[in-house]
Amino acid sequence: MTIGEYYNLKIAREVDFGVYLESELGDILLPQKYLPEEYEVGGSLNVFLYKDSEDRLIATTLEPTGKLGDFVALETKDSNAHGAFMEWGLEKDLFVPRSEQHKPFQLGLKYVVKICFDYKTERLIGVSKLHSFFDQDTDGLRGGEEVELLIYDQTDLGYMAVINQRYSGLIYVNEVFEQIQIGDIKKGYIKLIREDGKIDLRLKPAGLNAITNDASKVLRYLEQNDGFMPLTDSSSPESIRSLLQMSKKSFKKALGNLYRDKKVRLGKEGVRLV
Repeated sequence: MTIGEYYNLKIAREVDFGVYLESELGDILLPQKYLPEEYEVGGSLNVFLYKDSEDRLIATTLEPTGKLGDFVALETKDSNAHGAFMEWGLEKDLFVPRSEQHKPFQLGLKYVVKICFDYKTERLIGVSKLHSFFDQDTDGLRGGEEVELLIYDQTDLGYMAVINQRYSGLIYVNEVFEQIQIGDIKKGYIKLIREDGKIDLRLKPAGLNAITNDASKVLRYLEQNDGFMPLTDSSSPESIRSLLQMSKKSFKKALGNLYRDKKVRLGKEGVRLV
């Protein structure tokens, strides 16, 4: 057993300030304020183990943003000369030492960290220097595969994302047609796995699936706006991106398919739903 994980533990005995749970580490306190409305001695509870502000091992029924080993996006709540304190759903904030920050954390901003166990202090900490944690063996991934993305950095090339809590990949800036921020969780797709193991990502599926998704987005806009859209195939890329969060090329393909299916009518002022 280790801190930073969930366990189902048996209630050994009750005291005025909570209950003690049986574990291989000895009896662990679950404070009164974390007890559910219904419980009984001899029954079991699913709890998260961590150390409180007095460095005592305790259990809680609160669910933090992540557990040991997870990549999570957390907001900076406070900081001092030694590091930053991140809000993660528990009374004791997750500490990110200054030496483990990829750049100085600013109050109120979100950063992606990996929840780690610090063997020196025997506490949970956050680490934002992420590169050494990513799996370099990409045999488990396939081109076109749908994946979960956690945006963790922005570069001149685009946005870096954690893939399925395991790998790292890049979404090129010229393929992004929506607002993206650090900490966003997105559905994405594997575009290319390069010979050097680097992974290119896209936010939309390729081919026919992409056209279908874009056409659905156009129809949804029309249905929500009285059947009219103030765009045509000659509209500027900026106008299309602002209204639909897609490229002009994608918009024209989607519009062409909807017109052939007789679902829309094209005019000089815009598009109307048939």
